[in-house]
Amino acid sequence: MQFKELGLSEHILKAINEHGYTTPTPIQAQSIPAILNGGDLLAAAQTGTGKTAGFTLPVLQRLLTSPVNQASRRRQVRGLILTPTRELAAQVHASVQTYGKYTQLKSAVIFGGVGANPQIKAIQSGLDILVATPGRLLDLMGQGAISLQHVEILVLDEADRMLDMGFLRDIKKILAALPKQRQNLLFSATFSAEIKALANDLLNSPALIEVARSNSTNEAITQLMHPVDRGNKHPLLAHLIKSNDWKQVLVFTRTKHGANKLVLQLEKDGITAMAIHGNKSQTARTKALADFKAGKIITLVATDIAARGIDIDQLPHVINYDLPNVPEDYVHRIGRTGRAGSNGVAVSLVCVDEHGMLKDIERLIKQTLPREVIAGFEPDPNAVAQPIQLRSQQAPQRHGQARHNAASPRGANQSKRSGQNKPASSTITAPKKPHRKTNTQKPGHFAKGPKPTGHTGGSSNH
Repeated sequence: MQFKELGLSEHILKAINEHGYTTPTPIQAQSIPAILNGGDLLAAAQTGTGKTAGFTLPVLQRLLTSPVNQASRRRQVRGLILTPTRELAAQVHASVQTYGKYTQLKSAVIFGGVGANPQIKAIQSGLDILVATPGRLLDLMGQGAISLQHVEILVLDEADRMLDMGFLRDIKKILAALPKQRQNLLFSATFSAEIKALANDLLNSPALIEVARSNSTNEAITQLMHPVDRGNKHPLLAHLIKSNDWKQVLVFTRTKHGANKLVLQLEKDGITAMAIHGNKSQTARTKALADFKAGKIITLVATDIAARGIDIDQLPHVINYDLPNVPEDYVHRIGRTGRAGSNGVAVSLVCVDEHGMLKDIERLIKQTLPREVIAGFEPDPNAVAQPIQLRSQQAPQRHGQARHNAASPRGANQSKRSGQNKPASSTITAPKKPHRKTNTQKPGHFAKGPKPTGHTGGSSNH
């Protein structure tokens, strides 16, 4: 199957062809027909599967063929895409711009952490598609700066992460401001109980698509772990980067403090590095990501929240400096490499404190990570495990709670919640149709889909 067989207009196909794509990925092949059919959609897809293009392409097509309300003096928002973070919002908007290049449709992205006035001006000039994080959108709605009365298509991207980050109340407030007759598209990494509950409230007889399970890892990714003492993690990381002459390394830490500390340590070793996390300004986060993509720095150190939407073509190395608290986050982390048919390497540095986490991860992915002890960094066989929270200086947290505390828009200052949101991948998914009872069948599968350009014009809260 090729994109030209999916019912997309010549304007959209021209933009796709310019980026060298002809064959859709499986999620794209299934979601695009489902969305074009006009019904609601519930889709489970991991990052790196082409999800973003999976819904941006059909949303563009639907709005192209949908009649505009002539009674309005200016364009009104007809397509609304909600994302949990600033970075993801920027990435999704880049996809909209990329594939809508030859259409007359106008779009904008809004998120916290930056001034609202330019965003308000963009809205006032008239829009067809708005990409937004929940906090900033609610703030502008409260100011009367935007109306959602003409929304025809709603997309909830990475809905599982939005729930983890505590956005459910915000989402419900936004839903209450939307027309009852609309198409709803919900994308999630998993079909958890919480997602199913949200889907039951939101969706009407949705088509169901599940491309990759939450415990599945990409076969193009070589996974291994290096046992090491907790105090030798930084020297080992520096050794690996220098001895292997790595040029682009994405490193995950458990905490924001840990990310900052590691950057300083690597810089002392002569390894260029920058951190990206929720305490960084949006300007700093955008610059760090841009410099990393451009090869100006070797190492980008990130927390899970901040890195959720990082999408880099042919990223060769992902390092788990700290194992994640939630096993599923391991799959999300290593999914940053091994994309678009390229190979990648995911390395985990595991100390005695993390053996329980490692077992949970291996149980989830149903495989044992190969062990490789690096000469000179052999772990002490008599080392005694310490509670993780003693080193991270934070109490143990349940699934989703760590993300909420690190990135929730409900911080100490409620009025500033709009500065807390986040990006996603360019995989393709299908939009949902208005709340009409229609019988949609599962669309087909595709293999390779377009990815948006590395645009960083927007960001999330984390």
